[in-house]
Amino acid sequence: MPGKLRKSSPLKNSDRPYLALGLEGSANKLGAGIIKHAGDGSSSVLSNVRHTYITPPGEGFQPKDTATHHREWAMKVIEDCLDQADVSMHDLDCICFTKGPGMGAPLQSVALVARTLSLLFDKPLVGVNHCVGHIEMGREITGAQNPVVLYVSGGNTQVIAYSRQCYRIFGETLDIAVGNCLDRFARVIGLPNDPSPGYNIEQEAKKGKRLLPLPYATKGMDISLSGILSCVEAYTYDKAFRPNPILADLEVENVITPADLCFSLQETVFAMLVEITERAMAHIGSKEVLIVGGVGCNERLQEMMDVMAQERGGQVFATDERFCIDNGIMIAQAGLLSYRMGFRTPLVKTTCTQRFRTDQVHIAWRA
Repeated sequence: MPGKLRKSSPLKNSDRPYLALGLEGSANKLGAGIIKHAGDGSSSVLSNVRHTYITPPGEGFQPKDTATHHREWAMKVIEDCLDQADVSMHDLDCICFTKGPGMGAPLQSVALVARTLSLLFDKPLVGVNHCVGHIEMGREITGAQNPVVLYVSGGNTQVIAYSRQCYRIFGETLDIAVGNCLDRFARVIGLPNDPSPGYNIEQEAKKGKRLLPLPYATKGMDISLSGILSCVEAYTYDKAFRPNPILADLEVENVITPADLCFSLQETVFAMLVEITERAMAHIGSKEVLIVGGVGCNERLQEMMDVMAQERGGQVFATDERFCIDNGIMIAQAGLLSYRMGFRTPLVKTTCTQRFRTDQVHIAWRA
């Protein structure tokens, strides 16, 4: 949705407005957004359009099918984005696209669209790190100055802090991401994928009343989630949601409901995330936490993080689903920041990198 954002720090060539189109398609969400950086340093979201590829309950989204969805919907989403912003392609200063990380085939589909538009309208391209896009959009929306960033999404789980023009990764998942963990369990118990598996787990967890014992695997500032997923899945072997015989020594007396399982999974995993985030805060002496990524919309995660931050005399910053969930405007924001510092992506280097690390990006716009 359009809206006025906070004043940004000064950048090069800030005497005139700049417009950028951002294209995102690293997973099952195809997004396009246009942002404007005004001469006075303020930013405005002119449009933010998104279309999600949704599969039937119990099924995940495959790279090939997701890429087909992005190709089919690309022009519709971009046209709506331009109409809402009331601008044309000729008005843009640059076209920004997600270079990675993400799923290979969907990334390539969106990069192809970006290259085509660049050639048709003679606009420079800017490849953007998906994770940095989340962070810069979160900072812009919330006004957080120098926070510890908890980046939680379907494909990534990282604790990040800025230092010397780089986002340093202090901790991360050692196996699967938290969003992937939640999504996979949602499929096991048959929750729908509309609007998203993680959101439906959050709603189901609100009905849960029992906290079941699950593995708690933090390793310094890193976490492991595959074991907890296997354990919570073991409870579902019995169709009546009774514990698996292997877990009989837990002495669970009554029938376990899907809501109990969702509640237990959320509470345990989020407690692990809060713990490693607090360690990073203590390490760098920060009192700010910024939660970004699709899982960052979860109100229970925000609540638990807020309790920890308040106990440390700190503050939690988070955004709603418009900016937490993958979107084009975050790519436009990070891309325009790079563009105004002189960065361009030559056409021959508009490749995609599935494992594009957050700490591989030069954050030239931050002193």
